[in-house]
Amino acid sequence: MNKSELRKLIRQQRRSLSKAQRQSASRGLLRQLRSAPEYLTAKRVAVYLTNDGEIDTQWLIQDLHQRRREIYLPVLHPLRKGHLAFIRYQKNTVMSRNRFGISEPSFSRNKAVSARFIRLICLPLVAFDDRGNRLGMGGGFYDRTLEFVHEKGKTPLLVGCAYDFQRISMLPAESWDIPLKLIATDASLHRLLTFTTPAD
Repeated sequence: MNKSELRKLIRQQRRSLSKAQRQSASRGLLRQLRSAPEYLTAKRVAVYLTNDGEIDTQWLIQDLHQRRREIYLPVLHPLRKGHLAFIRYQKNTVMSRNRFGISEPSFSRNKAVSARFIRLICLPLVAFDDRGNRLGMGGGFYDRTLEFVHEKGKTPLLVGCAYDFQRISMLPAESWDIPLKLIATDASLHRLLTFTTPAD
């Protein structure tokens, strides 16, 4: 099965879940993340807003708000084509829809923060394997934005968020792919690689 066929299959599986299944998985995702010390201690966390049947981050965002963490959302960068910016998300943040129909903070009304200064970044994905490879939607936005993690030095902890059924035996890896260091699903937490993180 090639990447296109795999994307189609798993996206169909995600979208076929019932509301109750989605809510249960969202709570399971939070339980798994709260078992990771890195999540509990991170002061700045980037999270995506759920789209296209992705595992729901609503409980995760509520938990971060309650614990008074700084939450950042990815935003399509208007000046750097194919890149993301990260903007702090608060209850009064002005939001708009991007060209994919995903809600995001207004770039013109908020200050963007470099991914280098975010402690933990939660990434959506279509599929993952035990080596930390991630299959995304194919746009390459996260790969381009997080390319700096290949450099030496401290980098954010990259956490893939998914349903457990999105795990497959092996994904083809490209040189530009960004490997994940943790993968949290509704049922398990996979620790994959050693890492260093920036100071808060």
